[in-house]
Amino acid sequence: MRVLMLHNRYLVPGGEDQSTAAEVALLTDYGHQVELLEHDNREIESLGKARTAARTLWSSDSYQRVHSKLRDGQFDVMHVQNFFPLWSPSVYYAAARRGIPVVQTLRNYRLMCVNHSFFRDGRVCEDCLGRLMPWPGIVHACYKDSRMASSVVAAMIGLHKMMGTWANRVDVYVALTEFAREKYITGGLPAERIVVKPNFVHPAPLAGTGGGGYALFVGRLSPEKGIPTLLEAWKSPGIALPLRIIGQGPLENSVRAVAASCPRIQYLGSRSPGQVLDTMRQAEFLVFPSEWYEGMPRVVIESFAVGTPVIAANLGACATMVVAGTNGLHFPPGDVSRLRQLLEWHASNLSELRAMRHGARLSFESHYTGKANVDLLLAVYCKARQQQHTGATQKK
Repeated sequence: MRVLMLHNRYLVPGGEDQSTAAEVALLTDYGHQVELLEHDNREIESLGKARTAARTLWSSDSYQRVHSKLRDGQFDVMHVQNFFPLWSPSVYYAAARRGIPVVQTLRNYRLMCVNHSFFRDGRVCEDCLGRLMPWPGIVHACYKDSRMASSVVAAMIGLHKMMGTWANRVDVYVALTEFAREKYITGGLPAERIVVKPNFVHPAPLAGTGGGGYALFVGRLSPEKGIPTLLEAWKSPGIALPLRIIGQGPLENSVRAVAASCPRIQYLGSRSPGQVLDTMRQAEFLVFPSEWYEGMPRVVIESFAVGTPVIAANLGACATMVVAGTNGLHFPPGDVSRLRQLLEWHASNLSELRAMRHGARLSFESHYTGKANVDLLLAVYCKARQQQHTGATQKK
């Protein structure tokens, strides 16, 4: 199969960027042809705010570029990973003009929520869910703390709802979990076009044995990731187990400050994927305190893959990914006291968590391997082609 894949990279690389690269590599490894076209948010500085805002709503440049690529190539499907902000929804229309089916992966909640995460002021927020125009996101300046910038994103969401873009120009949506699928159905996407396909790690990394004598956090250093909860919990003198933190983000200075005053916390900064896996293999457990509706955190899958249990907030994807007592443990999101209790107990009873290493690896082998995922992905492409053919036939 020949696939044109589109993605807009973030300034700080994260799970969405890694998952896109993983799908390209997976398809290529299994003999399929993939051409990846990318924009990078570093381009925004040269474009300026006004041009970027206009592109967010509709990019004629993207339309022409994608139309030309589809006209000159022989692609079976176009797979959009992230179109925001530089590709814009115009790419769907370019594909429709060429008669190419479109798949859109839903890695966040951008089609319904101005800041993409259903998270505001330190809590889950669904004020915009189901609205034609997500105006509360403008009132609360949810995107970049700017009402002007939030107005642009809200206009993009509302305009394309009214144009029927979300309902009619995408043949198949890919949600990462049933939880996310239900949210999008509530938000107005057609249920029959949303399929569930999880993230994966390919090739399968070697499992570790733990024994490093430390806990680990890996991820973006931002409020919705539960960083304040994590740092506050680790200040407890009853937690003797050291914490290592890998990542970058807006709360980096806060993390550095706490690490400087608390000898049990070590901030490692950014690390390569290989270094992350090595550190993860030796960790006693991964802490995942995220307080928003995560799509499907790749770092949790990686932790399972190397056999490291996960202590996670019981919310969104992790409510089902983490099975208490089998591959990890849960605590209520944002509950510093309960997280402290778990950490204090397991810091002195590591044998309990070490016994879960086999369950963590088994979770990976059962659900998140490349071999299982490639069949699911090809089935999505076939469904999109069938949907596009059916829609084209009905219009005749």
